[in-house]
Amino acid sequence: MSLENIKGNYDAIFSLGDLCLTAIQLRENNLRPFSGVLDWVASPSLETVNRLLQNRFSNFLDLSNLKPIKYVSEWDLFVLDEVNNIGFNHDFKTDKNTLTHLGGYPEVKEKYDRRIQRFLEKMSTSQRILFVRTEATLKEVQELESILSGMVKNDFRILVVNHTNVHDMTEKNWPLEKVCLVELPNNDIWNANNNYWKKIFEGIFLV
Repeated sequence: MSLENIKGNYDAIFSLGDLCLTAIQLRENNLRPFSGVLDWVASPSLETVNRLLQNRFSNFLDLSNLKPIKYVSEWDLFVLDEVNNIGFNHDFKTDKNTLTHLGGYPEVKEKYDRRIQRFLEKMSTSQRILFVRTEATLKEVQELESILSGMVKNDFRILVVNHTNVHDMTEKNWPLEKVCLVELPNNDIWNANNNYWKKIFEGIFLV
C-alpha cells in the first residue's frame, strides 16, 4: 500500500511506539487530539505490543511487574514493566517515587486505565483509524494487522516508519492489505526528518 492509499479522513490516530517520536510528530502535525496508551513510553518490541493488544492490555502496568531502574532526571524515574518490556520515562515523578517505593503508582495506573478505555472504545466506534508505528519487521506487522482486524469494528490503516541508512524518504511495498511502509534516514531521527514527516501526513485529516 502506498502513501496515497492512506490519505483521507480518520476518526482516530494512535501511536503504537516504539518511542515518543511518533506521538511528537502526530502532535506537531495536528493529528493528536488526545493521549494514547503508548505515546510516551518505550516499546522496543512490536511483538510485545502485539501481545498487549491481543490481551487488551490485561496485565499492563501491574504493580507486581514494575521495576524502578534509575533516575533519568531530577524530576523523573525510569520504571520498567518487566513482563511487557515497556519503559516509563515520564510518568513516575521523583516527588512521589523512589528506587524503593512507587508512591505515585495509583495516579499513574488510573491515567493509563483511562487511556486504555478510550483506545478500546475507539476500536469499536470509529469508522476509520490510523495506527502509526516506528521500527517494525514484516513478520511483526503481519501479526499486528491480523490482531487489529479482530479488534477494529470498521476500517483501519497501519503506517510503519522504519529508520534505515537511506538518504531520502523511500516508500516500500509489503504484501499486506492495510499497511504502508516508509523508510527515513536514521542519522538524526529526532530532528532531521521533520520535513519528511510533514510530507507523510499530507492529506491525512482528523474528523
